[in-house]
Amino acid sequence: MGEISTVLVLGSLVAYTVALISFAVDISALGGHAPHRTVRRAANIAVAVSWLGFGMHAVGLVLRGLAAGRVPWANMYEFSLTFGIVAMGTFLVINRVRDIRYLGVFVSFLVVCVLTVAFWQLYVEADGVQPILDSYWLGIHVSVAAASTGLFSVAAAASALQLLQHRQERKVEARAAVAAPVPVAAGAVGTLETVELDTVDTAESVETSGAGSAGGTSPRRPSSFAGRLMAQLPGSESLERFAYRLNAVAFVGWTLTVVAGAIWAEAAWGRPWGWDPKETWSLVIWLVYAAYLHMRATVGWTINRFAWFALAGFVALMANFYVVNVFFAGRHSYSGL
Repeated sequence: MGEISTVLVLGSLVAYTVALISFAVDISALGGHAPHRTVRRAANIAVAVSWLGFGMHAVGLVLRGLAAGRVPWANMYEFSLTFGIVAMGTFLVINRVRDIRYLGVFVSFLVVCVLTVAFWQLYVEADGVQPILDSYWLGIHVSVAAASTGLFSVAAAASALQLLQHRQERKVEARAAVAAPVPVAAGAVGTLETVELDTVDTAESVETSGAGSAGGTSPRRPSSFAGRLMAQLPGSESLERFAYRLNAVAFVGWTLTVVAGAIWAEAAWGRPWGWDPKETWSLVIWLVYAAYLHMRATVGWTINRFAWFALAGFVALMANFYVVNVFFAGRHSYSGL
């Protein structure tokens, strides 16, 4: 069963790679000269292949657990498989009720990278666990941590896209302000009326040529690849709200992760907290996201600052897994988690 599991997960990696290419083709077409399309064949193919990969991934993960005789997330390899499938599953499920195919290239790229590193650097044979890990808390603590990591991953993808969208919106506003006509009001010759464009929800990229410019460019037709692409994606505020909701749900899961870990540490080591590198870094992640959610609700920052804060939390999360686990010795070292 362990060998079959490996084959199936490798098959899912291939499927996710095909999906990544298809999503990239779809993005390329969105930024092409074609008008807004209601039928996106490349994106639909990518979603279908992603579901195929997700199915193989899920069966492979289950067989891994059966081969080891325990829950399949007791080491770094298995944790990678678990948070990868949660990230892809979150994307696919949400896409059923809300079109977020525009995030497909980000999510599939992340999952492909995670599975590639897992196979070539973290792979271990399916086996039992050390006695101290043989507890029902392994199923609770690590599974919630993996699920939270998957949700944080999708939210980070939305935040990254939000920053790109917001940059494009600023360019649109600047060009519109330059190209706007200057009305001459009685008694106020030369006064420039401020022009504002609503690009929040439609993210419509506008590029106007100045009066008398050559070429006769349409005032509503973006001429750059980025402009055409972003004009067909949600606005930056919509993306920020989406990322915020995912981060809020994931934060609840991470809180349960820290609490469950403390309870398990009390049962296993006789103390709930010992400032182990893994414990300390998990607390740092919790504090970063707690500060993000608090400031999101109370501080009047621009949405870009919230996005950067959320991405900082995600970087800390990845550092906790790929750096602290590998390079910092502590009580968690025996498990690799």
